[in-house]
Amino acid sequence: MEKLEKQISTRFVNQFDKEGEQLENYTKYKLKGNDELASLLADKDDLFIIACNKCFKEFETVDEPDCGELEKIVTEQGKTITGCAKVDFLCNKTHTEKQLQDMIPEGTKNVLIASCGLGIQTVADLAKVPVYAASNSLNYTGHHGMALTKKSCDACAQCYLNITGGVCPIVDCSKSLVNGQCGGAKNGKCEVDSNKDCAWEKIYRRLEKQGRLEEFLNQPVQLRDYSKVNFKVVNDYVKSIREERFAGYYGGVHPSERKELSEHISLERFPDPEIVSISMSQHLGAPANPIVQVNDTVKVGQKIGEAAGFISSPIHSSVSGTVIAVEPRLHPTRGGEVMSVVIKSDGKNTLHESVQPHKNLDSLTPDEIIEIVREAGIVGMGGAGFPTSVKLKPGKPIEAVLLNGCECEPLLTADHRVLLEFADDVIFGLKAMLKTVGAPKGIIVIEDNKKDAIELLKAKTADCSDIEVLTAKTKYPQGAEKMLIKRVMGRQVPRGGLPADVGAVVSNISTVKAISDAIQKGMPLVERVVTVTGEHMKKPGNYIVKLGTNVAELIDHCGGIVGDDVTIKMGGPMMGFALSDLNVPILKGSNGIIAIETDHTETVECIKCGRCVDVCPMELSPLYFAKYADEQNWQGMLDKNVRDCVECRCCEYICSSKIPLVSKIKAGKKAIMEMK
Repeated sequence: MEKLEKQISTRFVNQFDKEGEQLENYTKYKLKGNDELASLLADKDDLFIIACNKCFKEFETVDEPDCGELEKIVTEQGKTITGCAKVDFLCNKTHTEKQLQDMIPEGTKNVLIASCGLGIQTVADLAKVPVYAASNSLNYTGHHGMALTKKSCDACAQCYLNITGGVCPIVDCSKSLVNGQCGGAKNGKCEVDSNKDCAWEKIYRRLEKQGRLEEFLNQPVQLRDYSKVNFKVVNDYVKSIREERFAGYYGGVHPSERKELSEHISLERFPDPEIVSISMSQHLGAPANPIVQVNDTVKVGQKIGEAAGFISSPIHSSVSGTVIAVEPRLHPTRGGEVMSVVIKSDGKNTLHESVQPHKNLDSLTPDEIIEIVREAGIVGMGGAGFPTSVKLKPGKPIEAVLLNGCECEPLLTADHRVLLEFADDVIFGLKAMLKTVGAPKGIIVIEDNKKDAIELLKAKTADCSDIEVLTAKTKYPQGAEKMLIKRVMGRQVPRGGLPADVGAVVSNISTVKAISDAIQKGMPLVERVVTVTGEHMKKPGNYIVKLGTNVAELIDHCGGIVGDDVTIKMGGPMMGFALSDLNVPILKGSNGIIAIETDHTETVECIKCGRCVDVCPMELSPLYFAKYADEQNWQGMLDKNVRDCVECRCCEYICSSKIPLVSKIKAGKKAIMEMK
């Protein structure tokens, strides 16, 4: 599927950017002629008009004129218009259903649509009144939107949809019959495909419900030109794409995983660095305040940075030795300098006196666990860095704690190895979370590309009635907490809300392992597992690395970079941060250092293919973010809910025009913040 999508993407870019020519409208639906529309409208009134803003075209942030033109024609016919709507990608049922909800007013008796056939069929499935095609005509060869192919369809929106209640007999009937059923249906199922409903029974039921069945039965016999292109090939392809989009949650992509480079390599402890640079900003919220000075002697686990507020986290030394600097140092993901404590190791790894095991879990109260987690400086280790102690006090009833063992980013295998080599610690940490938030159920969610981890965790939790291991079909970005909640619990976190609003707490695998270390060993968060990998990394591996370790040293230990024109990222290829300077430290959220080929694909104009809309798991319209950012229309981005974007990069990955959508989205978010 991925290969096919990329081939199609390339084909469209080539088609629409030949020698700098202006892009053409590819959908090419057009309104029926005045005489044809007059005939269609003769016995119809109280019309709601919907026009699809054409796709596969040079995208401008302006509406198509078809809606206004159709409104004028209908008014000239003396008809009553109950309302109008202009919709992007009308064939995208998820988005269309949300936009049309409660939009069609009471008193509407008919819906008149200007779009390709896919859009008309989509609305016909949603509307409670008859739907008619106002676009295309019997002798017109149109093209389908969202088909992602050059195939054209000579049946869509030409005649049959108006006759059959918006159900296309060419597509839905296995035999493509246009005058009624064959008589072979049994119990409502097609005789050709017993798993398929009989299309004509569906047509009859809809026409009967709309009071139009007698009209259909008295119509002239329909003739089909079989020399024309059959739509079935296109329809089957679109159906397969949509099935992938709805696997567990809307949207998502299936990038090449490439986990085979390191998933089989056991954890190895990275050699102790001589110098660590420990950033005071390794978490969401206010940076910690350094509480040590130059020439101070420190030990492993000693607090060197105090949390600066409620949404903040303390920082601890990962080595024993001497503080040689307290100064701003380059931060790997924030693009500037932040206050850091630089320590020269004495090589002894002497533990601080505070590093002592706590009481057993049964003896600890929820408040005591929260305090242990807070003082240990534990934050979300999947990348976001939200202080875990705050998450453990949700203030609302929690039905389930979800452990994100998906590790859906390509290349990364750190959490996979933690599951395999620290399974008991993961289970202990989950039990601690369950006790703290009072949840009756813990669910460890692991994608189906980690079968060994699934088998191991299922075996180890077989006797745990309150813990379940759930296998999820691999899809990116399944590990994002809102996607995970929707996949596992079938619930949607409200806009601006938190997982606790729907009875969930989500945590990363490495985070619960850190909770286990804090309770059972008294060890704060001073090290983490990092995957060092990529096609251009000489010796990939998975390492237990002390926080503050220099990235350049990590890469050198792995044999360095192979080849030229390589991009180094901290994190995965989708959401990771490109590093222009390798002299930066490993942070609490640094799950990977990857060496991948630099992408030199040239950006071209948006061709409004709709693929970014089709894959956005937050059900947004990223193409508008790109256009509005170029126009500096920050209010437009705000109105399109850009703040809901989780920056997963699905839109950018799938973009036929290779537009740097995420950087434009980040610019928009920043500008919106400055508007306030």
